[in-house]
Amino acid sequence: MESMLCWRRMNTAMVLVITLTWLGVICGEFEEQLFEVGKLKMFVDELPDMPRLHGFHSVHGVLEPISLQIGMFYTKWKFHRDLPPTLVFAYGTSRRSATVPGPTIEAVYGVNTYVTWRNHLPSSHILPLDLTISPASPKHGGIPTVVHLHGGIHEPSSDGNADAWFTSGFRETGPKWTKTTMHYENKQQPGNMWYHDHAMGLTRVNLLAGLVGAYILRHDTVEAPLRLPTGKEFDRPLVVFDRSFRKDGSIYMNATGNNPSIHPQWQPEYFGEAIIVNGKAWPRLSVRRRRYRFRIINASNARFFRFFFSNGLDFVVVGSDSAYLSKPVTTKSVLLSPSEIVDVVVDFSKSPSRTAVLANDAPYPYPGGDPVNEESGKVMKFIVSDEYEADTWIIPKKLIDYPSADVANAVLTRYISMYEYVSDSDEPTHLYVNGLPYDAPVTETPKSGTTEVWEVINLTEDNHPLHIHLGLFKVVEQTALLAAGLEEFKECMTKHNDAVKCQISKYARGKKTAVTAHERGWKNVFKMMPGHVTRILVRFAYIHSNASYPFDPTQEPGYVYHCHILDHEDNMMMRPLKVIK
Repeated sequence: MESMLCWRRMNTAMVLVITLTWLGVICGEFEEQLFEVGKLKMFVDELPDMPRLHGFHSVHGVLEPISLQIGMFYTKWKFHRDLPPTLVFAYGTSRRSATVPGPTIEAVYGVNTYVTWRNHLPSSHILPLDLTISPASPKHGGIPTVVHLHGGIHEPSSDGNADAWFTSGFRETGPKWTKTTMHYENKQQPGNMWYHDHAMGLTRVNLLAGLVGAYILRHDTVEAPLRLPTGKEFDRPLVVFDRSFRKDGSIYMNATGNNPSIHPQWQPEYFGEAIIVNGKAWPRLSVRRRRYRFRIINASNARFFRFFFSNGLDFVVVGSDSAYLSKPVTTKSVLLSPSEIVDVVVDFSKSPSRTAVLANDAPYPYPGGDPVNEESGKVMKFIVSDEYEADTWIIPKKLIDYPSADVANAVLTRYISMYEYVSDSDEPTHLYVNGLPYDAPVTETPKSGTTEVWEVINLTEDNHPLHIHLGLFKVVEQTALLAAGLEEFKECMTKHNDAVKCQISKYARGKKTAVTAHERGWKNVFKMMPGHVTRILVRFAYIHSNASYPFDPTQEPGYVYHCHILDHEDNMMMRPLKVIK
């Protein structure tokens, strides 16, 4: 709260000049005021079920769209029983009802959803900003926001372009802003999505402040025969992320960058000490001895999760990102990068114990970082009933078959390269895709209705979750770059950014890593392994039908693709995507 008051005392005209110095000097005192999350008792808060909003209603038995009004509010949220209330930015239909994460929007196939997203945020942010990474900067103050429906297939003007931001009351808008009400057609395959802020250079701080929420698209004709668990008790979204806190309950984000002379605040990854599920730190959920469905969304800035159950229970994966698999896949663990979604069924009738802890053992940063500790290694606890009962839900042998993807049908091959640049002290300064900043002229121009092969070359030491707006893709293969000559190849790529000229075929001949069984379906995010070339088949059309898009995908402001580690995305690891006819 003290930090917020300090911001408010500043004259708006002075903020651009002195903010970064102030963050490094004045806010340094908060370094010593971190809350020791190890002192918080785990599994004391019940897992919340976020409010549900329907984007439709029934008129004489026919489902018709309604217009939703969802605001972004400055409010307080209680992340743990023993933690002071936290100042957050939250989605909701009112300030009183706003939650972190926001309400779960439920949509129905073929019924349009209309949402007017309203910015009710204060004039200054609750988290430190870094003006050197070119964030959206309104002339008259205020916090820029714009909402992206992640996984949605919809018109460019409703995609939440990073430059289509707006401030409170639409007082100021970004250069690519077009309209106040977003239109989501809901004519794609049924599945899971999530909505979140996407403002230029501010995505990491706006999400960290709380601007995330789940979105479910249902298609009863297709899904009902599967007889998977349904209903609010047995079908639950789990929005998972990490946060650190100060002693006063406020969200902690380091105010000093790893290269302070270049970027006074920006750091390459944010990692929080507490694991939050549906807005509560290490919650608990009492379950019956039967099957449950969990739609798990990794809404972290940079943390990967490798989920597993402490008592050996299985996950049965039925969907990945926004699409069903063709058949269920049983596994003991699931690796989820930031922004990925996994749709699982857990059969608690098979639990050998009365409790099952959902745990995590993914290093951070992934894959070569530190091991998890006691706090980051636990996610939530399930308390399992003693009594067995009849279960009407099943896990079918087959789910939904979509048309097969054939590389031979691709109209062209693109090479997409990932770069990280460092200072003299070997600390990251910025990241590019294809050696270009975001505002460089567009180079990816796929034709609507076609399929392309993308060879994604990761020349960094990090695993980067690549997210493509509009398009869906299948992962074909992952091939290691040969260690011998790798530095030579990197040097050539850094100089020329031309995979063919640098003889990619000479170096992409290393060990092949099989695509995990539950990740062989259609995805919109995938983990690009460091030192590897990952071949993906990208479809710029619906995967469930031959129908054309009901909108014009060639219109402005177009789409984007980017790394979904938010700290990377905000510092230029994003490129425009212009669909053509």
